[in-house]
Amino acid sequence: MSAAIRLPSVADLDLRGKRVFIRADLNVPLEGGEVADDSRIRASLETLAYVRGRGGRVVLASHLGRPKAGLPEPKYSLAPVARHMGLELAPDCVGPEVEARVARLRDGDAILLENLRFHAGEEKNDPAFVAELAKLCDVYVNDAFGTAHRAHASTEGLAHVCREAVAGFLLLREVEALARVRDQPAHPYLCILGGAKVSDKLDVLEQLARLARCRAP
Repeated sequence: MSAAIRLPSVADLDLRGKRVFIRADLNVPLEGGEVADDSRIRASLETLAYVRGRGGRVVLASHLGRPKAGLPEPKYSLAPVARHMGLELAPDCVGPEVEARVARLRDGDAILLENLRFHAGEEKNDPAFVAELAKLCDVYVNDAFGTAHRAHASTEGLAHVCREAVAGFLLLREVEALARVRDQPAHPYLCILGGAKVSDKLDVLEQLARLARCRAP
């Protein structure tokens, strides 16, 4: 990693007995009510296993799809993800029942919260919703590189209200890779960006164009 970048890491903390809120990116494709591609799930397992192995009590959270108006939609439930991972799925991501289930966790246990975007406060980064999420944790870990750029309650707001807020291993690896490209580029190299929303990537492309030798297909 570049000398200019040193993110606080989950490996820096004493996790035993603490409720560890891990914001992961489990927004996976579903088919027939089951996970069709578990690549993102597998990418999140290192941090999950590390926290559980060191006695942390994992509160795993993610969004799935784009529910309308921040309301629950069964087709966007994280139930298939919970089954795939062998985890208990909480009935919601906030509220007294969820708090009670988290309180029953023992060292090394894990629970998956229901879709964060079932609440409008998630995408609005509503302080009241942030406060509800904060009731579930002692430590905040962001390991959702794919959504870390969004100022949502679980990706930005919660990090500011938790006394201990750190990066997970997936996020660290991605930042390290980007830092190498930005600060120590090897020439020549080819930069390939994927995705449908080109407008979101123009600023990145303009910056990388200064470093990369790009070739049109």
